[in-house]
Amino acid sequence: MGGVLIDYNPRHLYRKLIPREAEMEHFLATVTTREWHMRQDYDGDPAVATRELQALHPGKEALIAAYYDRFDEMLDHSFPAMVELVEFLGDRGVPLYLLSNAPGFLDAWLRGPAKEKHPFVARFRDFIVSGHVGCWKPDAAIFELTCRTGGFRPQDAVFIDDVVANVEGARAAGMSGIHHRSADETVSELRALGFPA
Repeated sequence: MGGVLIDYNPRHLYRKLIPREAEMEHFLATVTTREWHMRQDYDGDPAVATRELQALHPGKEALIAAYYDRFDEMLDHSFPAMVELVEFLGDRGVPLYLLSNAPGFLDAWLRGPAKEKHPFVARFRDFIVSGHVGCWKPDAAIFELTCRTGGFRPQDAVFIDDVVANVEGARAAGMSGIHHRSADETVSELRALGFPA
């Protein structure tokens, strides 16, 4: 999802909350860090993580709470060329599944509100969100779960991700893998694999 279909970026939210760019960057680099957030993609509880972080940073409680209370605002922007690809494949009957390392509450968001903000999300037959299912990329378990969810074999699937380690994990699980760097390159690789693109 993030980095391929949707431009997940905390700055989309925090520019509204911290007007000075340097101050915002400092907050993201030292308080709501990428490492802190990534723990919630695995088995962390966002509510507990928020309270713990607030205790470490008195005076910044509201800014910290906004991270998960307004998480959808970090997901406002999609990548048009990739949206077009999803719609093109969906129109041609290619079964699509969305697999994401994300906090568990994103599962409900994808199944409901996301479809209003990003209508292309409705093209996916199902969603596998790491924080919801309790396993994550690049571990084999999440790729195996995705295959069971969709009722297909790994060798019949192509996994697309912007993180090389995740692509390598999918390949180790028996899938074809595409390291997404641009829409044009991803389309070319899909075409080489025999997909309409």
